[in-house]
This record gives sequence, C-alpha cells and structure tokens, in this order.
Amino acid sequence: MNSDYSSIGFTHLTSIILTLACIAVVWWLLQSVRFDLFMKNPSAFQIRGLQVVLSIVLGYALGKFFMDYAYWSSMLKWIF
Repeated sequence: MNSDYSSIGFTHLTSIILTLACIAVVWWLLQSVRFDLFMKNPSAFQIRGLQVVLSIVLGYALGKFFMDYAYWSSMLKWIF
C-alpha cells in the first residue's frame, strides 16, 4: 500500500518538474520573438505579461503532450 502512494507521488513530482521545464524552454524560445511589432502600444509590462502567459499556456501544453505520449506508449503493452 505504501509503495502505491510513493509511486503516485513520484509520477506527480515528475509531471511537475516536466511542466516547469517545458515552461522554461518556451520562455527561452519566446525571448527571440519581437512582440513590439504586433502590439499597438508596446509597453514593457504588457509585452512581458504576454510572454509570461504564452509561456505558461504553451509550456503546459507541451508538457501535457509529453506526459500523454509517455502514458499512451506505456499502455501499448496491453494491446498484444
């Protein structure tokens, strides 16, 4: 019973670390995009806010994709 809880905890800890790493990678990638060309009144606060929101949304989606892919590939053993 105790090993089940530690396995679940390890899975969720891995998910948290992977999601934070994906958010950091997306933040790094978005640093090269010139958002001031797309905004009407580009103030530094608004551009940084947009980068933070986009980093969180896209990083979460990327992390979720990797976690789902790992889960789906681990379930393939039940087909055969």
